[in-house]
Amino acid sequence: MVPEKRKLMVVGAAIAAAFAVTGCAPAGYNAADYGNAAEPASNTAASPGATADPAATTDPVAETDPDATAPPGSDASTALSDDQVTNKLTGTAVKRMGSVVENEDGYVLYRFDSDSNNPAKTNCNGDCARTWPPALTNDGKPTLKGVNPKLVGTVTRADGTKQLTLKGWPLYTYIGDKQPGQWKGQNVSGKWFVIKPDGAKNLTCLPAISKPVAPPADDSDSDDSAGTGSSGGDYSY
Repeated sequence: MVPEKRKLMVVGAAIAAAFAVTGCAPAGYNAADYGNAAEPASNTAASPGATADPAATTDPVAETDPDATAPPGSDASTALSDDQVTNKLTGTAVKRMGSVVENEDGYVLYRFDSDSNNPAKTNCNGDCARTWPPALTNDGKPTLKGVNPKLVGTVTRADGTKQLTLKGWPLYTYIGDKQPGQWKGQNVSGKWFVIKPDGAKNLTCLPAISKPVAPPADDSDSDDSAGTGSSGGDYSY
């Protein structure tokens, strides 16, 4: 009887694992949005280019360099309007992904592997910042819930605006997320990951690497008869 019971337990575990894999992407999402999300890579067998090193996801000792995040004279000349800044950071949980940080509108925040957190530095500008809007701030003091204030800082961007950081990592939203709580930006380009309240990557669900959505079209794009504008291109960010 014992061997049979063990067999049933093994079979049951396998079935549960299968449901966990197929249920990795949020309900109602098209697998194409994730670049074959029906068979996401696991944390132990990451898809090519994905970072799934436990040491890289926990950031045990990384800290923000105060001098780097707020250099003298770095204040933007004009204060940003209320609808341009991120006023709140909330540590919470969403279905299938688990622990995340959301802004005041409930949109999930991300970190970018091409950035750095010690010292804090952002390398997402231009079209990248149009696709991945930075979490901007005027005073670096958003309302916090479920996020340790000691982990929150700022970094000055190339245009002089300030961007919120978490454990030194600059924070972004993703224009591919059309509703609060979505996380279609997970593992985009193998460089973008949902950020947890402690600043670590959330690798609970790791869909196969996909390309970012095109940045919003502007006037120059619409007049680009040669087809060399920013829409529909092949993006490295």
